[in-house]
Amino acid sequence: MKEEIDWKEELLESGRFNDQFSKGLLENGAKNFTQGIYLGYMYSRWRKIRGLDKNDPIENKGQMQSSLGEFFRGTKK
Repeated sequence: MKEEIDWKEELLESGRFNDQFSKGLLENGAKNFTQGIYLGYMYSRWRKIRGLDKNDPIENKGQMQSSLGEFFRGTKK
């Protein structure tokens, strides 16, 4: 079973988001859409700080190797 980590508490203790707005969001949660977006940003920053983003799937770049010229040659009739 995975260890349950309270990322909001960890960010508050770290002092990385010290301003009043960020502290209020971490303590009380988001009240509207924009605050939710910012809370998501703080969560993604926390993941990056902890190194958890390295486990995310790697983008498959092999599918994006054809050029626009190849595309047009394939669509001509």
